[in-house]
Amino acid sequence: MEAISTHGPTVAIVPLCQALGIARASFYRHERPVAVGPMSVATSTTRVSARALAPAERQAVLGVLHATRFQDRSPTEVYATLLDEGVYLASERTFYRLLAAQGETTERRNQLVHPAYHKPELLATRPNEVWSWDITKLLGPTKWTYFSLYVILDIFSRYVTGWMVAHQEQATLAERLIADTAAKQEIPIGQLTIHADRGTAMTSKSVALLLADLGVTKTHSRPHVSNDNPYSEAQFKTLKYRPGFPERFGSIEDARAFCQDFFHWYNTEHRHAGIGLMAPETVHYGRAVELYATRAAVLRAAYAAHPERFVHHVPQPPPLPTAAWINPPAPSRTQEVSR
Repeated sequence: MEAISTHGPTVAIVPLCQALGIARASFYRHERPVAVGPMSVATSTTRVSARALAPAERQAVLGVLHATRFQDRSPTEVYATLLDEGVYLASERTFYRLLAAQGETTERRNQLVHPAYHKPELLATRPNEVWSWDITKLLGPTKWTYFSLYVILDIFSRYVTGWMVAHQEQATLAERLIADTAAKQEIPIGQLTIHADRGTAMTSKSVALLLADLGVTKTHSRPHVSNDNPYSEAQFKTLKYRPGFPERFGSIEDARAFCQDFFHWYNTEHRHAGIGLMAPETVHYGRAVELYATRAAVLRAAYAAHPERFVHHVPQPPPLPTAAWINPPAPSRTQEVSR
């Protein structure tokens, strides 16, 4: 093991480097004597490939690429054109490499830039605060025929406040449905937010002007993000997985008759898991608290009759809804730490 001495005890190099926290190779490199004078030129030089272009040749290639006749052409086209003229300056790959070294290989054409879409974050704590609406297709009697089902849904109560079956998707029909539904629900100005995806009817100017006249705020999903409109998507799934939903409807009258029965069942009889197994109509019109008390009384009586059948405590009905979110915000770091 090598050692160094500074007019005192000999110190081994390896323990010294470990104590100082440096690599042994770094120690030797710094200890290497530095040449001074004419002989101090670095002994190692960068090898230049015999195939590399000389500086004058590189400038000639760049001059051709920058020429007026070639400035709007790709290097591939320039390379081919020169070959047709009997000229070879360098390979096609070299053309690209020289331009890249100059920072000249970016796209010259105007590129489509998509706008930044923000994730909608909507909160409803009572009925008629946030509505979600969408349009789905119902297959008609023959191939390539279908009807458009418009549905407006309250996200807090899951109550379908309005629906319509039409031959096609039109902004004027959507405008009429929204106006009639808002009037029927007696929505005051400034209370309601309506959320939809980015279909042509949803983003039409006429619908936007109507909502502005009604004092209704509008929001839209991000493109191709179904999670931004989850309540309408879930409601359509309930519709199409309902027993008796036909593969095709014989006519628009058949479609309307089916939807009439379905939405009556959905609003008044369907016990929805997202709202404490209540029917949407019960929650929407403020009867949920009374029904919750009735359910709790039934469960207390059952517990009193047979307490041995229940573990630890008196059973409770499913909790009533307190809020409905579309994209709830992520918890902050402070909230995560407090948990």
